[in-house]
Amino acid sequence: MEAAVLFISLILLIFIGVPIGIAIGVSTLLCFFLYTNTPLVLIAQQCFVGVNSFPLMAVPFFILAGSLMSNGGVAKRIMDFANTLVGFVTGGLAMATTFACMIFAAISGSAVATTSAIGGFVIPEMEKRKYARGFSAGLSAAAGTIGILIPPSIPLVIYGVVAQESIGDLFLAGIIPGILFGVALMILSYFTAKKNHWVGTGEKPSLRKVGKSFVEAFWSLLAPVIILGGIYSGIFTPTEAAVVAVVYCFIIGTFVYKELNLKTLYKTLFDTMVINGQCMFMIGLSMAFANYLSLARVPGKIATALLGLTDNYVILMLIINLFLLIVGCLLDIIPAIIVLTPVLLPVVTQLGMDPITFGVVIVANLAIGFVTPPYGPNLFVAAAVARIKMGTMIPYVKWMILAMVAALLLITFWKPLTLCFI
Repeated sequence: MEAAVLFISLILLIFIGVPIGIAIGVSTLLCFFLYTNTPLVLIAQQCFVGVNSFPLMAVPFFILAGSLMSNGGVAKRIMDFANTLVGFVTGGLAMATTFACMIFAAISGSAVATTSAIGGFVIPEMEKRKYARGFSAGLSAAAGTIGILIPPSIPLVIYGVVAQESIGDLFLAGIIPGILFGVALMILSYFTAKKNHWVGTGEKPSLRKVGKSFVEAFWSLLAPVIILGGIYSGIFTPTEAAVVAVVYCFIIGTFVYKELNLKTLYKTLFDTMVINGQCMFMIGLSMAFANYLSLARVPGKIATALLGLTDNYVILMLIINLFLLIVGCLLDIIPAIIVLTPVLLPVVTQLGMDPITFGVVIVANLAIGFVTPPYGPNLFVAAAVARIKMGTMIPYVKWMILAMVAALLLITFWKPLTLCFI
């Protein structure tokens, strides 16, 4: 009964339009008041404890780094380099968009930031090459989801904090799945372009052109090398890497590319404060929500119920994936991870799945939610950038979702994809 009241009240509040963070807090408050004698001040204490975490400090710094990259000319140079490499083939600009998102993902750690940064200048360019605007916007939105799989990934940091798993191991585990998502979208782009006669530039990359493009993009491409190389070599922690990323992005944006000025820097800091404020508000209340789940022993009850349905690993993982895909359509990824990790982790570990693999699986599922209505924040961003209605993208996005689901199933059932580097 407690679990029913908790989840039903949460769903109803979200359905009537209450902001997610407030909905989580109100449903938690309601259950604490009705079913426990615990002082309600515990909710505030849990909120404070939830955000008082050293690894969580990485979140605002990676948000700031991504914003500095977007406004500092880094994204444009990454896109130019990617287009030089693959722009000549059929659907080459679409492939270059996906490739650029994969590189930018290794800097920003954010799906929305990746979509905004790459889509902002690639959508008009694709339209010049006769690509349908709906396809261009949809691809920018779908490829942007790679931003939360390829490390550094903010959702993987959140999962690591909640599940008490190594963030460095989670980053390693996300590399191949992120690449797999990108390859799936590239293959789809090729066949879609071939069907619609969207040709490439026709200019095969010469050593001279590639070299020139690489030199221009060198400082941008060096960013993920410094960030990830520093983490995996043990020079600094993921949290310290986020600070290094901010300093590096500020230096190259201001003194190398000279595209950061006081106006853009103010916008960058303002956007970062707003996004981080929203994130921390949701994280704090979600931690209180997760604490109540633990007190009511909801995770154990749900694990018992799910395992009572079937003991077949494949069937149960398909059910869990379907459930997560539905949740991704409705909830933001951060509160979803915090709420669902303590519920589902005991189930998958009893099935024999490694917690690191499950971290990638839950993030991959919820990443697809970034391009599935009614939530779909990447769709809203891409539609705003392309100045089109969301419905224009749906005929193309549905195939992109299927391609990503195919990649998701490989990640779920083939363990080496997530554990080969660990």
